[in-house]
Amino acid sequence: MRRGAWVVGLIIPAGLAIVWEIAVRAGLAPGRLMPPPSRLFQTAWALARSGELQTHVVATMARVLLGFAIGAAAGTLLGMLNGASAWAMRLLDPSIQALRAIPSIAWVPLFILWLGIFETSKLALIALGVFFPVYLGILSAIRSVDRKLIEVGRVFGLSRTGIALRITWPAVMPTWIASLRTGLGLGFMFVVAAELMGASEGLGYLLLDGQQMGRADSILVAMIIFAVLGKISDGVLVALSRPVLRWQDTNRIRL
Repeated sequence: MRRGAWVVGLIIPAGLAIVWEIAVRAGLAPGRLMPPPSRLFQTAWALARSGELQTHVVATMARVLLGFAIGAAAGTLLGMLNGASAWAMRLLDPSIQALRAIPSIAWVPLFILWLGIFETSKLALIALGVFFPVYLGILSAIRSVDRKLIEVGRVFGLSRTGIALRITWPAVMPTWIASLRTGLGLGFMFVVAAELMGASEGLGYLLLDGQQMGRADSILVAMIIFAVLGKISDGVLVALSRPVLRWQDTNRIRL
């Protein structure tokens, strides 16, 4: 990616912000329910000056990252186990798939009952949201590895460990990275539900507080910050994955 190419991605959001500001100032859109970007900036600046915004951001990111780490690790390990063992697949996968069908919101009262309303229940909900896409991604990737590649490895005398490290894992890596990105995105979605479970800080709490106080500007500021943090987190994950995917000879678009 060429330097400065990220600026192109700002064209649409910046254009929408300008149109939004003009529409409100011209009286074409209600400023109370749809505050213009200038007012959103003032709200964000006031929250930042008081230190409240930083507190909410740190609390949310800590929950997302820790919940993501737990869910991604569990999903990766179980996905590898079920992908490598037909016996484990028959034993564990039906139960996991059944649990995946349960709506995420249904876990909230149970986690509160089991774990209380403090951090443990919030992390459990986020980790659950991250777990399923990572599990499914790595499971399907392992089961989709070309059998001919494994047979070639055996012909060249590779052990089971050698086949796993030199054939299976490189083949699985792109799908695993994609599933991690999906899981990270779901982590940001689940943290909102988690922070509605009695939290006193976090961007989800800021959303709820804005709704209760009738402050659309606070709600929109929290949503925009969610979008920015999600994009930055995804970009960091992509950047970290580039060295391990450099071997790929794919038809990627040069930006």
